[in-house]
Amino acid sequence: MDETTTQRAEGFAHQRLCVVPRPQVDLALASPVTRRLTVTDAGLFPRAEGHVRVRRDGAAETIVLVCIAGSGDVRFGGDEYVLGPGTGIAIPAGAPHEYRSSTADPWTIWWLHVGGTDAAELTAPAGGTRLVRLRAVDRVVALFDELVTLLERRISPAHLVAASGIAWNLLTRLTVDSTLPADGSPLERAIRYLEARVDGTIPVADLAALVGLSPSHLSALFRQATGSGPAAFHTSLRMGRARALLDTSSLTVAEVAAAVGYADPLYFSRQFRRVHDLSPTAYRAQHKG
Repeated sequence: MDETTTQRAEGFAHQRLCVVPRPQVDLALASPVTRRLTVTDAGLFPRAEGHVRVRRDGAAETIVLVCIAGSGDVRFGGDEYVLGPGTGIAIPAGAPHEYRSSTADPWTIWWLHVGGTDAAELTAPAGGTRLVRLRAVDRVVALFDELVTLLERRISPAHLVAASGIAWNLLTRLTVDSTLPADGSPLERAIRYLEARVDGTIPVADLAALVGLSPSHLSALFRQATGSGPAAFHTSLRMGRARALLDTSSLTVAEVAAAVGYADPLYFSRQFRRVHDLSPTAYRAQHKG
């Protein structure tokens, strides 16, 4: 048997469930607008006692689960994950899997299935783990509610385009949450320290000691979360502040340089050109907006 399902015959109290007819899914996946991402199913299972899914051959779509209360287990790819409040996970299309709600504390989950050429890339584990700890659960829930409400009203090509847009927003938010550091973590404290000292400098070794990590460990965390090391990240912050001053003030280039921690205006100009491929003066002269 390829799939096993256990739940009450009448479903779960106050559940919401939307299934897009497969002929409409096929048309959406062939359309230039929705072929990159198409929502095929979505819903909410509140306090889903006895909820079990076992798909030994996997599913045709990528499955996204977000838990807002209770807990449950998710297994695939040889790993087991505990899904608790404020966490989410994406199960790749075609991956054999099973998931089940806790007996002692049944989960409440929002869920969706998505297909399309970009579904796998949008749900890939950017932070090194499939389990995502959500930073803004209310916003994620609002997006799920918007998506399900849309599909509950009517399923038409236009509605599927709108659903695709909401799903893009939802999945990219989960991706960002998987890479951003947790509040109070050493990386988060290091980032906040640098943000508060855009006009100063601090050696990586000193920053690492400040948050209780080795320089190499801190640098690795920075590269994983931001794509660059601490020094490059700090430079990006200083350049961001410099752009704001060039755009919104009449400060000279030398005064802007000093405001973002560069004592030598010529060195500042060289750094600015390296980042932006034009000088501070040329940047200021550009027409924007």
